[in-house]
Amino acid sequence: MKIPVHSLTGEVVDHIEISDQVFAVPFNEGVVHQVMVGQRANARQGTASTKTRGEVRGSSRKIFRQKGTGMARAGGRRASTRRGGGIIFGPRPRDYRQDTPKKMRRLALKCVLSSKAKDEELKVVQELKIEPKTKYMAQVLNTLGADSSALVVTAGPEEHVIKAARNIKGIKTMPANLLNVLDILSHKMLLMTVSAIRRVEELWEEKAVEEVRMHLFDVLQRPLVTEKSTILQVQNKYAFEVAREATKPQIKQAVEKAFRVKVINVNIIRVAGKTKRIGRRLYSTPPWKKALVTLRDGDKIEFFEGV
Repeated sequence: MKIPVHSLTGEVVDHIEISDQVFAVPFNEGVVHQVMVGQRANARQGTASTKTRGEVRGSSRKIFRQKGTGMARAGGRRASTRRGGGIIFGPRPRDYRQDTPKKMRRLALKCVLSSKAKDEELKVVQELKIEPKTKYMAQVLNTLGADSSALVVTAGPEEHVIKAARNIKGIKTMPANLLNVLDILSHKMLLMTVSAIRRVEELWEEKAVEEVRMHLFDVLQRPLVTEKSTILQVQNKYAFEVAREATKPQIKQAVEKAFRVKVINVNIIRVAGKTKRIGRRLYSTPPWKKALVTLRDGDKIEFFEGV
């Protein structure tokens, strides 16, 4: 897929080839919607709070006697039916966070980038070499037809671009590695430099994702030698603490290279962090990932060989 490259004066100076795997993906409305809702939910603080009748200030003494007053019976001043009383079913602090699968986030990002390219709302410039002045950035955006609402994307943080655009309403600057679905959908035009296009392809193209390889010792962090794991070794199963971003193929390859064995199966277990106390201070241990590796019959791993 080819798109034109503009100069800062709006003239077409070149045409570049962009990846169909990133900029020509069919639009999946359901995935984009779910990712956008999850991103907005993760931005919520969840600190809204109200007080119940057990938390508001006031006496629990009965306001007046039960009988003989001619009025309806009443309890304490903190009842929710009275002014200054507690709130019934009010908001309480809670976590709104939603976990969205990585593949879904990648697909949604490709969908919105492809939609911008298809609707001709993607403008590519050779480079943004301007003085850090608002008027120069305003002239460039006006020339390219992106003066009302635009997301300006560069390969990395560029101070002169940030300073030139920060006082213009509806304009936001961002490095390519921080691109996200919500910001793209929140702006009418997407203005990118050629280097930003290449950076996006490097990050999100399928070939680039598949070629990411972790170092052997980044994958396998330490063997787990506990009573339970020792019992599992009788069944030719071995436990390791692995990197949180490590995948099953990476774990299998790392074990086979490190110990020269044949791996039959890999099971992954995500272990949640725990809250612990030291004196009066509470702290939480971070979550981690455990891998249970099954070896071929006859293969064996000696963790303490030569010790």
